[in-house]
Amino acid sequence: MRIFRPLILIATAALALAAFVLAPTLIEAAPRISVNILAGGRVAIHGYDPVAYFVEGGPRKGRSELAVERKGARWLFSSVANRARFEADPERYLPAYGGYCAYGVAQGYLVKIDPEAWTIVDGRLYLNYDRSISETWRKDVPGYVHKADGNWPRLIGKP
Repeated sequence: MRIFRPLILIATAALALAAFVLAPTLIEAAPRISVNILAGGRVAIHGYDPVAYFVEGGPRKGRSELAVERKGARWLFSSVANRARFEADPERYLPAYGGYCAYGVAQGYLVKIDPEAWTIVDGRLYLNYDRSISETWRKDVPGYVHKADGNWPRLIGKP
């Protein structure tokens, strides 16, 4: 029995070390979804209608019966007309950085958003963590976009 105890301890230590060394590689290898579904249920941007920001001037909660599947997420719409607009030209209405906080992406992180913290710049919807962060974002949109564009491929696991 005394012989097995050291062997068990060595084997356990070796497994723990292997897990510690391999864990970052396995995490990096895991597929990441490029759309903010942090609210759960595979629903994009907390269930808000991305088209409403453009055509209604602000956020509107979408309805589950008006959902469209795109990029591994369910996008909800507040009206049949908005759903049709999206289906006709989704790239026009998809938020930058998959609907993650634009400022967070510029800082190198995938961060949740407040659908009320938004801006449209040059025809692109940017969502942010909260209104305070959105104000910071607006102070240097070109600079933050440049940083976020550089970080985005790494954050979603694409070289």
